[in-house]
Amino acid sequence: MQYRNFVKDVKVSALGYGCMRFKTAGEGDEKHILVDETIAQIRRAIDSGVNYVDTAFGYHDGKSEVIVGQALRDGYREKVYLADKMPVWMIENEEDFERLFNIQLERLGVEHIDFYMLHALNAKTFEEKVLRFGLFEKMRALKASGRVSYIGFSFHDSNEVFHRIVDAYEGADFCQIQYNYIDTNNQAGTEGLEYAASKGLGVIIMEPLLGSGLVNISDDMRAALPLGANPVQIALDFLWSRPEVGVVLSGMTEPQHLTDNLKYADESRIGKLSEAELAALTRAKAIRDGNLLVPCTGCAYCSACPAGIDIPATFAAYNKTAPALNAAEEAAAAYAVLSVKPEACLECGACESVCPQHISIRDILRRAAAGIGGEAPAGIVK
Repeated sequence: MQYRNFVKDVKVSALGYGCMRFKTAGEGDEKHILVDETIAQIRRAIDSGVNYVDTAFGYHDGKSEVIVGQALRDGYREKVYLADKMPVWMIENEEDFERLFNIQLERLGVEHIDFYMLHALNAKTFEEKVLRFGLFEKMRALKASGRVSYIGFSFHDSNEVFHRIVDAYEGADFCQIQYNYIDTNNQAGTEGLEYAASKGLGVIIMEPLLGSGLVNISDDMRAALPLGANPVQIALDFLWSRPEVGVVLSGMTEPQHLTDNLKYADESRIGKLSEAELAALTRAKAIRDGNLLVPCTGCAYCSACPAGIDIPATFAAYNKTAPALNAAEEAAAAYAVLSVKPEACLECGACESVCPQHISIRDILRRAAAGIGGEAPAGIVK
């Protein structure tokens, strides 16, 4: 395992374990996490040198923190830096911050969290939650109490909003951003990555593979990459090549994901990619941007749809209708197995209020209902 300077004297593993995509079985009400397999896999990662484990209040409907706590028993807690996040959207009064934090400690079975952040900040939560309830001050007080070691925030919004939060968050140690070779000009982007580092913040990377969007790439994207390049490894190397990047989080659902990522992390280094390889990724990005209809990463924040629509699966089917992909039959097959079709949408907007990508979900569901099997519009829909 390669280790990188992060904040102060902390060295983190190049690969971090993201705990949002645990392996599950069953469907609907019967869907459940394979707990024993998940715990064994987290421990195998730690035994292999991974020293950064990241969870959050809402991951797997609150079960992620519980399972992480179980995985870190038997001496494993002392081997890792534990990261967790305050669900700022749940704060409605002054007491909620402390109440929610204590729930997290109880779920995890710990008295201390190493890296603690305000979760998924954007312009709305910054104004209506962070500033209204003095959450920066509460985070600094939490650090002063010794119950957390380092404070920061995770982020999903524009570069301009990112700058505002970085400049306003006095005492922050780190930030967590969505970044990959597709998102260089999206959200915080490359400019935000460099700005955070210039301010002395450690930087954690999430969505390095856009869910699985940079794993199962189209034939034309693959052709744009250097001959023989592994799509996953070159996407991760794009991040590890950057000196500003501390730890890259990966939600390793399958054992093979962990095996492969451990190998890639071991071979990583700053400046690994050549100018020619970086140019190839730029070409692949241009191809994907032209083929993509919906920029969904499959994070499933929208999973609590009151109508029961599987929104990520619907979008995955809809994306297959892009003309350049020539995959109309695949789209129709993926659409056919949806237990609840998009026309069942109640137009409540609950999904849009939690979408990190700020997708106009209701509009896209209408398009999917009308467009599967027909001609789909080209270009990214936001």
